[in-house]
Amino acid sequence: MGHAPAVKPFEKKLIVITSPSGAGKTSIVKKLLQHFRNFAFSVSATTRDMRSGEVDGKDYYFVSPSAFQQKVAAGEFLEYEEVYEGVMYGTLKSEVERLWAQRKTVIFDIDIKGAANIKQQFGSDCFIIFVKPPSKDVLFERLKARNTENPKTLKMRLKRAEEELKFESKADYVVLNKDFDTAYMRTKNAIIRFLNPVPVYH
Repeated sequence: MGHAPAVKPFEKKLIVITSPSGAGKTSIVKKLLQHFRNFAFSVSATTRDMRSGEVDGKDYYFVSPSAFQQKVAAGEFLEYEEVYEGVMYGTLKSEVERLWAQRKTVIFDIDIKGAANIKQQFGSDCFIIFVKPPSKDVLFERLKARNTENPKTLKMRLKRAEEELKFESKADYVVLNKDFDTAYMRTKNAIIRFLNPVPVYH
């Protein structure tokens, strides 16, 4: 009787791409999803209004503040927070479990606090990549150029971005997003190393 080849057991891994808003993490995530067929995007829930071109259930799960609070009370979130006054974001446990059931590596495009919370829960199964803007000035210019903010919310975003830049030292890998193609290649290679570590022989 011949033995069937050993099938590598499915490992529940999480890839978290994080950065201050405007540093370019979403573009990197989109390209990674095209390259890695066994990756799936974790769709966050939010109470903010849908922007033009966004699709409910694809970009975000758009929920009312009261529905969000009900989910919080029921313990349905892996992590959640009030990112701006009255605007909540969170990662649903059911979303991650759903993707793992499909044997997918889960990839996140989330803010700094959410990334830190997920790392705390999953430890070495979670790989955090911090996308660093070329400079603080470039980041601020990108945020201003978006035209999605009024002066009050823009000021809040800039203050928040300044705080978030300090997260760099806590990430597993830092990539400078000066040139997109270079940043993408470095991110992709870092992920491949994380998922397929070279065995160390003593």
